[in-house]
Amino acid sequence: QVQLVESGGGLVQARDSLRLSCAASGRTFSSYAMGWFRQAPGKEREFVAAISWSGSIYYADSVKGRFTISRDNAKNTVYLQMNSLKPEDTAVYYCAASKTTMTSRQERFDYWGQGTQVTVSS
Repeated sequence: QVQLVESGGGLVQARDSLRLSCAASGRTFSSYAMGWFRQAPGKEREFVAAISWSGSIYYADSVKGRFTISRDNAKNTVYLQMNSLKPEDTAVYYCAASKTTMTSRQERFDYWGQGTQVTVSS
């Protein structure tokens, strides 16, 4: 069992930066692929970024070049550095853990956090 707690969300202006953190419980964190997803009001939850246990990374096209995912296995934490934020990045951001090697598919993530709100004003 893995418990995930996100933090770092808030209200920022367009072009600002924000870093989200996701702290995980459990001693097997390093073996999980980790991902970030987001859900905007009235929209379905969508993939943002994922990182495998070995550090392979995959981004959604909408955030490529602006967002950076990273992990610190010693701290059981995964991060999402978000730069050049846009109003369309406004959403609840969720952290998730997958037992697979690497995936961007929501149904393959086994554990989810409660989410943290990111609001970007224009």
